[in-house]
Amino acid sequence: MHIFTSISRNYIPKARVLARSVRQFEPEAVFIVLLCDTLPEDFDLATEDFDHVIPLAELPIDERPAWTFQHNLVELCTAVKGLGFQEIFRRFDAEKVVFLDPDIVLFSSLALVRERLNVFSVLLTPHQTEPEKDHSAILDNEVSSLKYGVFNLGFLAVRRGAEGERFINWWSDRLRDFCYDDRGRGLFTDQKWADLAPALFQDLGILREPQLNVSTWNISRREITGDLERGILVNGQPLCFYHFSGVDSGALKVMMDVYGNRNPTLSALRAWYVQQCNAMGQREMGALECTYELYSNGDRIRPAERLLYRYREALRERFPDPYDCTDRGGYQAWYANNLHTDPLQPDEEVLSVMRHELDAIHHSISWRAFRKLATAYRRLGMRLGINGLLQRLSHRH
Repeated sequence: MHIFTSISRNYIPKARVLARSVRQFEPEAVFIVLLCDTLPEDFDLATEDFDHVIPLAELPIDERPAWTFQHNLVELCTAVKGLGFQEIFRRFDAEKVVFLDPDIVLFSSLALVRERLNVFSVLLTPHQTEPEKDHSAILDNEVSSLKYGVFNLGFLAVRRGAEGERFINWWSDRLRDFCYDDRGRGLFTDQKWADLAPALFQDLGILREPQLNVSTWNISRREITGDLERGILVNGQPLCFYHFSGVDSGALKVMMDVYGNRNPTLSALRAWYVQQCNAMGQREMGALECTYELYSNGDRIRPAERLLYRYREALRERFPDPYDCTDRGGYQAWYANNLHTDPLQPDEEVLSVMRHELDAIHHSISWRAFRKLATAYRRLGMRLGINGLLQRLSHRH
């Protein structure tokens, strides 16, 4: 089995935690990092639990600078996942390939996954496997799945063969052109595409076992017991892997508090994961800038600059390498001269999009979760005009 993850260099600590768990529970597996970035200068593969690192520069991407520039960091790390499967199948003559998000940790072997890959060519895990009962949980979890995707693509397993390759080729093609967080167009990075997969591919298995891909979006309907020393159980079965999504933003703790009922097992699990990441260098590496987020002069690419380049073909033709600032400032200078905004103020068009998203978010999450997220936004000093929105929503509720 070949297992890989896709990261920028600030996620190396999380990938280390994942890789160490793979070494413990899947010692025969080959672990590969797909790196959408450049390596830190002091990185030494010989000291890591990674078997291989494949830089994005080694993937077959046409017009690479223009293509990468159109994606923000999350979009980029997900857009290359299909190419990662193809490259691993080709480069290592792999038979079974599993993708895991870097914020996942194994707590037991993937024997069930290996077994099911003998039966199915493609394996997916749904966000939810039991209907929610509480109105707030329906909003937070089921409605969110309708927006972001029924299946969580933090896990995907594919067996080499005609149907597996047909799936990966289809998925990779879609991600090449449509891997954006653009929910107004029905897109959410790589994930929403998987909603179509059960209709398009017959040799596809859906793993509903509760011990797989456990996370905040399904803990309301799963009984988590035990401890790290004796073992953690999910509905009485040994936990296979936990997905620590949202640990950096604080969303993990918020949703654990809301739906974990302050379960001491979950609290201990979160504390353990934070400690493990810190031990792997999170404090030192977590703030590293991604190469693809910066112009050649070191300035950060702003969202509005990226979006305009994405949607105007003429700009892509005029500036085939939008990162390059050496020729009279390149695309960055063109944008500043033609669409000038005060660098000390946020882009109004970006704020408008964010206000719209925040104004709509209460339709898809519960009031108490929204209130916590809005408070977090306010503490970050984001000028989203949320005070009036909070007043309207509190009046409504």
